[in-house]
Amino acid sequence: MDNEEDLESLGEKLYDRVSLNHADMAPKLTGMLLELPGAVISQMLQDEALLSKALEKALAALHHDTSKSPSQEDDVDSVSLDSLGEQLYELINLYDTGYTQKITGMLLEQEKKVVHQLLSDPVLLEEKVNMALKTLQGASCTQGQGETDVSDISDQDEVEVIGEKLFALVQEIEPVHCADITGMLLEMDLGKLHQILSDRTMLVFAVQRAKSARENALNQAQPDTH
Repeated sequence: MDNEEDLESLGEKLYDRVSLNHADMAPKLTGMLLELPGAVISQMLQDEALLSKALEKALAALHHDTSKSPSQEDDVDSVSLDSLGEQLYELINLYDTGYTQKITGMLLEQEKKVVHQLLSDPVLLEEKVNMALKTLQGASCTQGQGETDVSDISDQDEVEVIGEKLFALVQEIEPVHCADITGMLLEMDLGKLHQILSDRTMLVFAVQRAKSARENALNQAQPDTH
């Protein structure tokens, strides 16, 4: 590996920072964080808030692994997809792709067991994020000039900002399914998104419609047990 020396240097610096507050778990936590791309690690070393957020996620993952009993292994379906979406969003956001909301939505279309695996396997997550990123960038490049789409690269920064604002607002109205509903609302065109961000009544109405559509879809997908 060409960058082995750089990674070792980053690892030493990261270990020193982690051991300040988590001396007992520093080796384990440092190893988990070193699974992230080098650029992200460098950014964490310069940004205390980003490092703290990454450490919180690593500690939560460790706690989840140590507290989980074998019987819970088969209980994957009982975990809220919305909860998984929030965890996945936070991890993908660390990669700073500019497509966090879109990539999260794409990866959440997989089975819950696969999503669980992504949350616990940083290498697999990075691979899936890169694949999704290539797909989105490819779609942006092949779009026609006359048509504006949510994933258009010229609007992508704006969409990302809107997605973050929208997520926070939707969370206040419908905290249980905010990730799913935000993803559904982001399918609207930019003009409509700006409208619902500036008009609380329109936003509440849009959230209720999305919630109803989500529930109808789930009911239709529910297998008949009788």
